[in-house]
Amino acid sequence: MCIAAWIWQSHAKYPLVLLSNRDEYYNRPSRQVEWWGEGDWKILGGRDEVAGGTWLGCTREGRLALLTNFREPNPSSIAKSRGDLTRMFLQSHVSPLEFAEAIAKGAADYNGFNLILADLCSKTMVYVSNRPEGEPASVQIVSPGLHVLSNAKLDTPWPKAVRLHEKFEEFLRNFRDEEIPGKEMVVNLMKDTVKADPSRLPNTGCSSEWEFHLSSIFVEVGSKQVLYGTRSMAALCVSSSGEASFYECYLDMEDDKWKDHTIQFHVKNM
Repeated sequence: MCIAAWIWQSHAKYPLVLLSNRDEYYNRPSRQVEWWGEGDWKILGGRDEVAGGTWLGCTREGRLALLTNFREPNPSSIAKSRGDLTRMFLQSHVSPLEFAEAIAKGAADYNGFNLILADLCSKTMVYVSNRPEGEPASVQIVSPGLHVLSNAKLDTPWPKAVRLHEKFEEFLRNFRDEEIPGKEMVVNLMKDTVKADPSRLPNTGCSSEWEFHLSSIFVEVGSKQVLYGTRSMAALCVSSSGEASFYECYLDMEDDKWKDHTIQFHVKNM
């Protein structure tokens, strides 16, 4: 499970400012944000070392892909890896809309997902989801503005999504014409452990206890049965001149310590 919020084509200086938390089981190996891939197909993002895909990645050519799971109680153990969707898009030259429409045709092969695909150079962003189950996958153009995506449809007003939307909007008011600090955004917005009122929890078919544990922006679940939580917090800022900054604060599982780093790069042809 994850949560992300971003502003798209609506800031005076930044066509994209994105925040994301990745939640995962602590025993699932993964790599921190770094450049990976071969030749012209290099991706900047984290990497799942089990299936080889990513939950958030971008390229120097201005391509962006973001994935969240759709919360459901009994995902299939034989479904295709959702992390491949982001990787395949980032390593292609197909437009976001064309890729989304192609994915929609085979979307039933995957467990529930939400997928954001963007091309900053063409100023195009697309959302595709294969839920509700049994219905055709939906594809839509993402409008300029502030959006939040958790583990339901885009902009579904779950308590944690509403809370992040409000806090992000308030934070951005102070940086309309100034440089936006990625690290400061993460510290102020993505470490929020406030949980929702139990009466406002969504009904996804999962237990109310599990829903409550996952109802905060920053997730931490620890018990003999479950070791699960937020393992990475990221901020990606891309300016209108193509200057990009990818900040990540991640939990190093070997040292059991939080570490952070920033990778700066230039998006071509912006």
